[in-house]
Amino acid sequence: MQMRSDTNCLLYRPGQKPAEIPLEEVSEHIRDKSNFIWIDIADAQHPLLARLGEELGLHELAIEDALTTHQRPKLEEYGEHLFISAKTAQLLEGRIYFSEVHFFAGPNFVASVRHGPGLTFARGRERLAAARNGLRPGSPLALYLVLDLIVDHYRPALESTHERFRTLESVLLTDALDRGDLEKLYNVKRELNSLRDAAEPMQDIVQDLVRLHPEFVTKELKAYYRDVHDHAIRVTDAIDTLRTSASDAMQFHLASLTLRQNESVQKLAGWGAILAIPTVIFSLYGMNFEWMPELRQPWGYPAVLIASAGGMVWLYRRLKRHGWI
Repeated sequence: MQMRSDTNCLLYRPGQKPAEIPLEEVSEHIRDKSNFIWIDIADAQHPLLARLGEELGLHELAIEDALTTHQRPKLEEYGEHLFISAKTAQLLEGRIYFSEVHFFAGPNFVASVRHGPGLTFARGRERLAAARNGLRPGSPLALYLVLDLIVDHYRPALESTHERFRTLESVLLTDALDRGDLEKLYNVKRELNSLRDAAEPMQDIVQDLVRLHPEFVTKELKAYYRDVHDHAIRVTDAIDTLRTSASDAMQFHLASLTLRQNESVQKLAGWGAILAIPTVIFSLYGMNFEWMPELRQPWGYPAVLIASAGGMVWLYRRLKRHGWI
Protein backbone atom coordinates (compact mmCIF):
# COMPACT_ATOMS: atom_id res chain seq x y z
CA MET A 1 0.00 0.00 0.00
CA GLN A 2 1.53 3.31 -1.07
CA MET A 3 1.66 6.13 1.44
CA ARG A 4 0.59 9.64 0.49
CA SER A 5 2.04 12.83 1.82
CA ASP A 6 -0.68 15.49 1.71
CA THR A 7 -2.36 18.20 3.74
CA ASN A 8 -6.05 19.05 3.92
CA CYS A 9 -7.03 22.32 5.56
CA LEU A 10 -10.75 23.10 5.63
CA LEU A 11 -12.44 26.21 6.95
CA TYR A 12 -16.00 25.87 8.29
CA ARG A 13 -18.03 29.08 8.57
CA PRO A 14 -21.59 29.32 9.89
CA GLY A 15 -24.07 28.91 7.05
CA GLN A 16 -21.38 28.25 4.42
CA LYS A 17 -19.91 25.21 2.75
CA PRO A 18 -16.43 24.13 3.86
CA ALA A 19 -13.68 25.90 1.96
CA GLU A 20 -10.12 24.72 1.55
CA ILE A 21 -7.49 27.23 2.64
CA PRO A 22 -3.67 27.20 2.66
CA LEU A 23 -1.99 26.27 5.92
CA GLU A 24 -0.31 29.70 5.96
CA GLU A 25 -3.70 31.43 6.31
CA VAL A 26 -4.90 29.42 9.32
CA SER A 27 -3.77 31.98 11.89
CA GLU A 28 -5.80 34.70 10.13
CA HIS A 29 -9.06 32.74 10.23
CA ILE A 30 -8.64 31.19 13.65
CA ARG A 31 -8.94 34.55 15.37
CA ASP A 32 -12.64 34.53 14.54
CA LYS A 33 -14.11 32.20 17.20
CA SER A 34 -17.15 31.50 15.01
CA ASN A 35 -14.89 29.77 12.48
CA PHE A 36 -13.75 26.19 12.78
CA ILE A 37 -10.71 24.71 11.03
CA TRP A 38 -9.98 21.05 10.43
CA ILE A 39 -6.41 20.24 9.40
CA ASP A 40 -5.34 16.75 8.32
CA ILE A 41 -1.67 16.02 7.58
CA ALA A 42 -0.21 12.73 6.36
CA ASP A 43 3.40 11.82 7.19
CA ALA A 44 4.42 15.30 8.29
CA GLN A 45 8.06 16.29 8.61
CA HIS A 46 9.52 18.79 11.05
CA PRO A 47 9.23 21.95 8.87
CA LEU A 48 5.55 21.33 8.19
CA LEU A 49 4.72 20.60 11.83
CA ALA A 50 6.75 23.60 12.95
CA ARG A 51 4.63 25.73 10.62
CA LEU A 52 1.48 24.12 12.02
CA GLY A 53 2.64 24.95 15.54
CA GLU A 54 3.17 28.60 14.60
CA GLU A 55 -0.25 28.91 12.99
CA LEU A 56 -2.12 27.29 15.89
CA GLY A 57 0.10 28.39 18.76
CA LEU A 58 0.89 24.82 19.83
CA HIS A 59 3.23 23.83 22.64
CA GLU A 60 6.69 22.75 21.48
CA LEU A 61 6.49 19.51 23.50
CA ALA A 62 3.26 18.57 21.74
CA ILE A 63 4.93 19.23 18.37
CA GLU A 64 7.84 17.02 19.42
CA ASP A 65 5.46 14.21 20.38
CA ALA A 66 3.61 14.50 17.08
CA LEU A 67 6.87 14.02 15.18
CA THR A 68 7.76 10.89 17.11
CA THR A 69 6.27 7.54 16.10
CA HIS A 70 5.71 4.58 18.44
CA GLN A 71 4.08 6.85 21.00
CA ARG A 72 1.89 5.24 23.61
CA PRO A 73 -1.78 6.24 23.31
CA LYS A 74 -2.40 9.14 25.68
CA LEU A 75 -4.24 12.39 26.34
CA GLU A 76 -2.32 15.45 27.50
CA GLU A 77 -3.40 19.02 28.17
CA TYR A 78 -1.41 22.10 27.15
CA GLY A 79 -3.36 25.14 28.26
CA GLU A 80 -6.42 25.47 26.02
CA HIS A 81 -5.12 22.78 23.69
CA LEU A 82 -5.27 19.00 23.94
CA PHE A 83 -2.83 16.51 22.47
CA ILE A 84 -4.11 12.99 21.80
CA SER A 85 -2.03 10.08 20.54
CA ALA A 86 -3.90 7.02 19.24
CA LYS A 87 -3.26 3.85 17.28
CA THR A 88 -5.45 2.93 14.33
CA ALA A 89 -6.22 -0.33 12.55
CA GLN A 90 -7.71 -0.65 9.08
CA LEU A 91 -8.65 -3.77 7.13
CA LEU A 92 -7.71 -3.45 3.46
CA GLU A 93 -7.82 -6.38 1.02
CA GLY A 94 -7.75 -8.89 3.84
CA ARG A 95 -4.75 -7.34 5.55
CA ILE A 96 -4.69 -5.24 8.72
CA TYR A 97 -2.67 -2.01 8.60
CA PHE A 98 -1.66 -0.51 11.93
CA SER A 99 -0.62 3.12 12.15
CA GLU A 100 -0.48 6.08 14.52
CA VAL A 101 -2.39 9.33 14.54
CA HIS A 102 -1.83 12.39 16.72
CA PHE A 103 -4.45 15.08 17.34
CA PHE A 104 -4.27 18.70 18.40
CA ALA A 105 -7.61 20.06 19.58
CA GLY A 106 -8.33 23.65 20.50
CA PRO A 107 -11.37 25.88 21.00
CA ASN A 108 -12.04 26.16 17.27
CA PHE A 109 -9.69 23.73 15.51
CA VAL A 110 -8.75 20.06 15.26
CA ALA A 111 -5.51 19.02 13.54
CA SER A 112 -4.64 15.39 12.86
CA VAL A 113 -1.16 14.11 11.99
CA ARG A 114 -1.12 10.60 10.52
CA HIS A 115 1.94 8.34 10.46
CA GLY A 116 2.07 5.34 8.15
CA PRO A 117 -0.51 3.75 5.85
CA GLY A 118 -4.02 3.10 7.01
CA LEU A 119 -6.94 5.11 8.25
CA THR A 120 -7.96 8.45 6.73
CA PHE A 121 -10.58 10.90 8.00
CA ALA A 122 -12.36 11.85 4.78
CA ARG A 123 -15.60 10.27 6.02
CA GLY A 124 -15.32 12.22 9.26
CA ARG A 125 -15.03 15.50 7.37
CA GLU A 126 -18.08 14.57 5.28
CA ARG A 127 -20.10 13.82 8.42
CA LEU A 128 -18.98 17.11 9.95
CA ALA A 129 -20.16 19.06 6.92
CA ALA A 130 -23.52 17.26 7.02
CA ALA A 131 -24.08 17.69 10.78
CA ARG A 132 -27.73 17.57 11.85
CA ASN A 133 -29.86 17.51 15.02
CA GLY A 134 -28.75 20.97 16.07
CA LEU A 135 -25.06 20.02 16.00
CA ARG A 136 -22.73 22.45 14.29
CA PRO A 137 -19.17 22.02 13.02
CA GLY A 138 -16.73 22.59 15.85
CA SER A 139 -14.02 20.98 17.93
CA PRO A 140 -16.38 18.89 20.12
CA LEU A 141 -18.15 17.31 17.15
CA ALA A 142 -14.98 16.89 15.04
CA LEU A 143 -13.10 15.23 17.90
CA TYR A 144 -16.00 12.84 18.48
CA LEU A 145 -16.10 11.95 14.77
CA VAL A 146 -12.42 11.04 14.55
CA LEU A 147 -12.49 9.01 17.77
CA ASP A 148 -15.65 7.23 16.64
CA LEU A 149 -14.04 6.48 13.27
CA ILE A 150 -10.94 5.02 14.91
CA VAL A 151 -12.90 2.76 17.27
CA ASP A 152 -15.32 1.65 14.53
CA HIS A 153 -12.41 0.38 12.42
CA TYR A 154 -11.22 -1.94 15.19
CA ARG A 155 -14.27 -4.15 14.71
CA PRO A 156 -13.67 -5.25 11.05
CA ALA A 157 -10.01 -5.94 11.88
CA LEU A 158 -11.07 -8.07 14.85
CA GLU A 159 -13.66 -9.97 12.80
CA SER A 160 -11.07 -10.74 10.11
CA THR A 161 -8.66 -12.05 12.74
CA HIS A 162 -11.45 -14.09 14.34
CA GLU A 163 -12.35 -15.69 11.02
CA ARG A 164 -8.75 -16.71 10.37
CA PHE A 165 -8.50 -18.14 13.88
CA ARG A 166 -11.65 -20.23 13.40
CA THR A 167 -10.12 -21.73 10.24
CA LEU A 168 -6.93 -22.60 12.09
CA GLU A 169 -8.86 -23.91 15.07
CA SER A 170 -10.60 -26.51 12.90
CA VAL A 171 -7.20 -27.70 11.63
CA LEU A 172 -5.96 -28.01 15.21
CA LEU A 173 -8.43 -30.84 15.82
CA THR A 174 -6.85 -32.91 13.03
CA ASP A 175 -3.36 -34.23 12.41
CA ALA A 176 -2.95 -32.01 9.34
CA LEU A 177 -1.45 -29.04 11.18
CA ASP A 178 1.99 -28.13 9.85
CA ARG A 179 4.61 -25.50 10.60
CA GLY A 180 2.95 -23.00 8.26
CA ASP A 181 -0.32 -23.25 10.20
CA LEU A 182 1.52 -22.70 13.47
CA GLU A 183 3.12 -19.55 12.05
CA LYS A 184 -0.33 -18.34 10.99
CA LEU A 185 -1.66 -18.98 14.48
CA TYR A 186 1.24 -17.05 15.97
CA ASN A 187 0.56 -14.16 13.57
CA VAL A 188 -3.09 -14.15 14.66
CA LYS A 189 -2.04 -13.86 18.29
CA ARG A 190 0.43 -11.09 17.45
CA GLU A 191 -2.28 -9.13 15.60
CA LEU A 192 -4.60 -9.55 18.58
CA ASN A 193 -1.91 -8.10 20.84
CA SER A 194 -1.51 -5.12 18.49
CA LEU A 195 -5.28 -4.63 18.36
CA ARG A 196 -5.51 -4.65 22.13
CA ASP A 197 -2.64 -2.17 22.42
CA ALA A 198 -4.67 0.12 20.16
CA ALA A 199 -8.19 -0.39 21.54
CA GLU A 200 -7.69 -0.68 25.29
CA PRO A 201 -6.18 2.82 25.86
CA MET A 202 -9.08 4.42 23.96
CA GLN A 203 -11.29 3.67 26.95
CA ASP A 204 -9.18 5.89 29.22
CA ILE A 205 -8.79 8.61 26.59
CA VAL A 206 -12.53 8.95 25.98
CA GLN A 207 -13.34 8.62 29.67
CA ASP A 208 -10.88 11.40 30.55
CA LEU A 209 -12.44 13.61 27.89
CA VAL A 210 -15.89 13.04 29.36
CA ARG A 211 -14.81 13.64 32.98
CA LEU A 212 -12.23 16.38 32.65
CA HIS A 213 -12.93 18.35 29.49
CA PRO A 214 -16.52 19.62 29.29
CA GLU A 215 -15.40 22.25 26.78
CA PHE A 216 -15.01 19.42 24.26
CA VAL A 217 -17.61 16.96 25.56
CA THR A 218 -20.61 19.25 25.55
CA LYS A 219 -23.97 18.30 26.99
CA GLU A 220 -25.33 17.55 23.50
CA LEU A 221 -22.41 15.24 22.69
CA LYS A 222 -21.92 13.47 26.01
CA ALA A 223 -24.06 10.50 24.96
CA TYR A 224 -22.09 10.20 21.72
CA TYR A 225 -18.75 10.11 23.54
CA ARG A 226 -20.11 7.53 25.96
CA ASP A 227 -21.13 5.42 22.97
CA VAL A 228 -17.53 5.52 21.69
CA HIS A 229 -16.34 4.50 25.16
CA ASP A 230 -18.80 1.60 25.22
CA HIS A 231 -17.66 0.40 21.77
CA ALA A 232 -14.02 0.52 22.90
CA ILE A 233 -14.87 -1.62 25.95
CA ARG A 234 -16.75 -4.19 23.89
CA VAL A 235 -13.96 -4.46 21.32
CA THR A 236 -11.35 -4.86 24.06
CA ASP A 237 -13.40 -7.58 25.78
CA ALA A 238 -13.83 -9.43 22.47
CA ILE A 239 -10.08 -9.18 21.82
CA ASP A 240 -9.30 -10.57 25.28
CA THR A 241 -11.66 -13.49 24.72
CA LEU A 242 -10.10 -14.30 21.36
CA ARG A 243 -6.57 -13.96 22.76
CA THR A 244 -7.45 -16.48 25.46
CA SER A 245 -8.87 -18.85 22.82
CA ALA A 246 -5.71 -18.50 20.71
CA SER A 247 -3.51 -19.25 23.72
CA ASP A 248 -5.68 -22.24 24.64
CA ALA A 249 -5.47 -23.49 21.05
CA MET A 250 -1.68 -23.34 21.09
CA GLN A 251 -1.57 -25.11 24.46
CA PHE A 252 -3.98 -27.74 23.16
CA HIS A 253 -1.76 -28.38 20.14
CA LEU A 254 1.36 -28.67 22.30
CA ALA A 255 -0.44 -31.05 24.66
CA SER A 256 -1.61 -33.15 21.69
CA LEU A 257 1.94 -33.34 20.36
CA THR A 258 3.20 -34.42 23.78
CA LEU A 259 0.46 -37.02 24.07
CA ARG A 260 1.20 -38.43 20.61
CA GLN A 261 4.90 -38.57 21.44
CA ASN A 262 4.15 -40.38 24.70
CA GLU A 263 1.97 -42.88 22.84
CA SER A 264 4.76 -43.51 20.33
CA VAL A 265 7.28 -43.99 23.12
CA GLN A 266 4.88 -46.41 24.86
CA LYS A 267 4.48 -48.48 21.70
CA LEU A 268 8.21 -48.57 21.09
CA ALA A 269 8.81 -49.58 24.71
CA GLY A 270 6.13 -52.31 24.48
CA TRP A 271 7.54 -53.84 21.30
CA GLY A 272 11.02 -53.54 22.77
CA ALA A 273 9.92 -55.55 25.81
CA ILE A 274 8.36 -58.23 23.57
CA LEU A 275 11.50 -58.56 21.46
CA ALA A 276 13.66 -58.68 24.58
CA ILE A 277 12.34 -62.18 25.44
CA PRO A 278 13.79 -64.03 22.42
CA THR A 279 16.83 -61.79 22.47
CA VAL A 280 17.77 -62.81 26.01
CA ILE A 281 17.03 -66.50 25.50
CA PHE A 282 18.85 -66.84 22.18
CA SER A 283 21.83 -64.84 23.42
CA LEU A 284 22.17 -67.27 26.36
CA TYR A 285 22.12 -70.27 24.07
CA GLY A 286 24.66 -68.60 21.83
CA MET A 287 27.34 -68.59 24.56
CA ASN A 288 28.46 -72.19 23.75
CA PHE A 289 28.43 -73.47 27.34
CA GLU A 290 28.69 -77.23 27.62
CA TRP A 291 25.90 -77.61 30.14
CA MET A 292 22.72 -75.83 29.04
CA PRO A 293 19.11 -76.88 29.78
CA GLU A 294 17.81 -79.37 27.22
CA LEU A 295 20.95 -78.87 25.09
CA ARG A 296 21.34 -82.60 24.33
CA GLN A 297 17.65 -83.37 24.01
CA PRO A 298 16.22 -83.80 20.50
CA TRP A 299 13.20 -81.70 21.42
CA GLY A 300 15.23 -78.97 23.15
CA TYR A 301 15.42 -76.56 20.18
CA PRO A 302 11.66 -76.64 19.44
CA ALA A 303 10.94 -76.31 23.13
CA VAL A 304 13.01 -73.15 23.40
CA LEU A 305 11.29 -71.69 20.32
CA ILE A 306 7.85 -72.53 21.71
CA ALA A 307 8.70 -71.10 25.13
CA SER A 308 10.01 -67.91 23.55
CA ALA A 309 6.94 -67.53 21.33
CA GLY A 310 4.64 -68.26 24.29
CA GLY A 311 6.33 -65.60 26.41
CA MET A 312 6.05 -63.08 23.58
CA VAL A 313 2.34 -63.82 23.03
CA TRP A 314 1.62 -63.58 26.77
CA LEU A 315 3.42 -60.23 27.10
CA TYR A 316 1.78 -58.90 23.93
CA ARG A 317 -1.70 -59.64 25.29
CA ARG A 318 -0.95 -57.99 28.63
CA LEU A 319 0.46 -54.86 26.97
CA LYS A 320 -2.46 -54.74 24.54
CA ARG A 321 -4.93 -54.94 27.42
CA HIS A 322 -3.29 -51.96 29.12
CA GLY A 323 -3.16 -49.88 25.95
CA TRP A 324 0.60 -49.86 25.48
CA ILE A 325 0.48 -51.20 21.92
